[in-house]
Amino acid sequence: MKTNIYRSIGVILLAFMTNALLSILTDFLLESTGILPDPSKGLFETWAIIVVLFYRGVYTIFAGFIAARFAPMRPMLHAIILGIIGTAITLIAVSSPSFAGKAPLWFGYTLAAITIPCLWFGVNIQRTNTQGV
Repeated sequence: MKTNIYRSIGVILLAFMTNALLSILTDFLLESTGILPDPSKGLFETWAIIVVLFYRGVYTIFAGFIAARFAPMRPMLHAIILGIIGTAITLIAVSSPSFAGKAPLWFGYTLAAITIPCLWFGVNIQRTNTQGV
């Protein structure tokens, strides 16, 4: 039983870190190539926010897929725990006074709102993928 708890923690950490690293790397690449504005100027253009929400949503779906694929049991529970952690971190970041100078509040709230549905979708993709084999 203890082994499953450690494995569950590892799966959640793996999915979280994968999502975070992909998001950070994509942010860096899009900012370095000039597609997204310089971080010091903030992210206030609607088209840029939609692009960021899109790829972060895709990465969150992938994180849900990873959580479901490697969870020792109850993959949806792993995704929900991951979603609660991700949503809490996002809401804490949005509540920081420095966030308002970097992006509109609706961006942070939207990112928090799509987290659990995207993870749910990733788990269902993995389940469909597994059942199709």
